[in-house]
Amino acid sequence: MARKTPEINSSSQADIAFLLLCYVDYGITRRLPPPVEQNDEDVKVKERNVMNVMVNKSDRLLVNGRPSDISMLKDLAKEFMTPRPGDETAPEVETKTFNEGIGDILVSKGVISLQNDRGTSYAMYISVQNELARAFNEMKEELAQKTWHKSLDQLSEDQTKALNEAVPVRVSEAEPVDYKK
Repeated sequence: MARKTPEINSSSQADIAFLLLCYVDYGITRRLPPPVEQNDEDVKVKERNVMNVMVNKSDRLLVNGRPSDISMLKDLAKEFMTPRPGDETAPEVETKTFNEGIGDILVSKGVISLQNDRGTSYAMYISVQNELARAFNEMKEELAQKTWHKSLDQLSEDQTKALNEAVPVRVSEAEPVDYKK
């Protein structure tokens, strides 16, 4: 008598595949810089143009060497990146011309330098990334309202492209290190 091969219930696999498809588009979007040729010259960046954000293995946040709280990071980043001409403690600014009705605006030369400890928790890493993204998104929203009297989700593709050029996400993420503190 032939044995009947047991069937594997695959109905739950379809559910799992569906859930994965629902979440596949979510995540942190960062554009990596293009590869650079080996260059023996050190690039010198003025200290006033860099906001240093560090997270240690205990998930403690330091902003420019001072203890800070994740709830303050968005506002600190936004304040740092907002052009303040004439303020010698703020990042340098320059006037640039953009399309789609933005015209000439002052843009910051500021860069946020992010460095994590290898022991930083994933939750803290994501929280820091989210707060930095919120800062840039708020700046974009404010410029969209000022320029077109529209929110970000109401902009045309060309307007969105111009806005992303006018308010680029300037976050430099260094390789994780092992902090002693």
